[in-house]
Amino acid sequence: MTFLIVTVAWAAHIRLFQVIERIDDTLALLNLACMMLITFLPYTFTLMATFPEHILGILLFCACVMVIGLIQALIVLYGFSRPFLLSEQIQISENQSYYKRHILKVIMRVPVMCLIATIFSFIFFQLSYALLAIVIFLPYISQSVKWIRNKAIGQQWEESPESVLFYTYHPNEPLSKERVEAFSDGVYAIVATLIILDICEDNVPDPNTVKQQFNDSLITALQQYGPEYLAYFGSFVTVGLLWFVHHSLFLHVTKTTRLMGLLNTFSLACVGGLPLAYQLTHEFPPNSRNELEAIQISCVIIFFAGIFQLAIWVTALFLERETLHPYVRYGGRDHAFMLAKLGLYPCVALGTYFLTCALSRFSAPIFHLMQITVPFAFLVLRLLVQVVVALVRMLFCPARPRPAASALLVEEDGEEEARVPFNDVIT
Repeated sequence: MTFLIVTVAWAAHIRLFQVIERIDDTLALLNLACMMLITFLPYTFTLMATFPEHILGILLFCACVMVIGLIQALIVLYGFSRPFLLSEQIQISENQSYYKRHILKVIMRVPVMCLIATIFSFIFFQLSYALLAIVIFLPYISQSVKWIRNKAIGQQWEESPESVLFYTYHPNEPLSKERVEAFSDGVYAIVATLIILDICEDNVPDPNTVKQQFNDSLITALQQYGPEYLAYFGSFVTVGLLWFVHHSLFLHVTKTTRLMGLLNTFSLACVGGLPLAYQLTHEFPPNSRNELEAIQISCVIIFFAGIFQLAIWVTALFLERETLHPYVRYGGRDHAFMLAKLGLYPCVALGTYFLTCALSRFSAPIFHLMQITVPFAFLVLRLLVQVVVALVRMLFCPARPRPAASALLVEEDGEEEARVPFNDVIT
């Protein structure tokens, strides 16, 4: 929940500074205060998780969010009081007052929800958590309400005559592909750093222990940490390959939709749990029930991290003319290879989960073997995909003469393939 709410704050910050493109000393200080409070949010959530029966944690969180909203409102008011700080589209607009009201209305939605959550925390604090969860999905709820209203009225609701010509601070507009990639790369880098920090902190023997228990033999002492080293390399390889698949996916994407951004956030939230999975896999005694459940939890985390990436690809295929490069067409070799890469980790994690259920005594070796062998599967994946695609075409798609002036045929590597949009195939 912390990760998702911080992601919402990050997206709001990006949109705010797409409206205000230039900053002075006052805006820099206000933004610094906003960032300080955002970084304090995980501490408030730690208090909420550690003391679930006390309302102090949720009060601190709601207070931070309300102050963040007030600071953002001050940034908007200060920016519009000095139009030279705004984007050029808004500077030349005749409806700056409308934009200011609209942006303030969007910004103050979250503080108002937190104020209501604060009130309910004194009455029935469990409901406050539900209100905080609504904050995460507030843009989607707002969009659904507008869609229902448009269907009921029978016409499209236009908020502004300039809604098409000029950029507005609109929560339904997706973030750019570049910003989504930058945020994702940052999360993967931090997760990889946390894994190496864990092994540096917990798996370096104490000099006195080495001298007294292992006759001053460091090699003998390090042998006690063999499973931890194996878990570290497996976890780092998993993070690296998930990043590689994510990078390959966004190489083919030209534009991200809001749903793709939400699925990417869920995938990153699961990736953020990989350091926890690394610690769990070597925390308990070998061949114990706790070790088996820890390994199965790790499989579940890896499965959902991969399945959300696959969902991004499926979502992009439904609007492939807008979201994907033309060469990644449905039915082509690049499409098949990308689908195989995205489906590899969910399939392997699911298979490992059921295999550990059947062979619980060998759960740890099976899990580590899966982590180590997956990189080799990536190396032979392209060859296997090419062979499978060739066999499928030979069996189900016999060669046919090309129709004259067909708009659905394109050439790739000297071959002619039908470019059928994925959405049309589903229809």
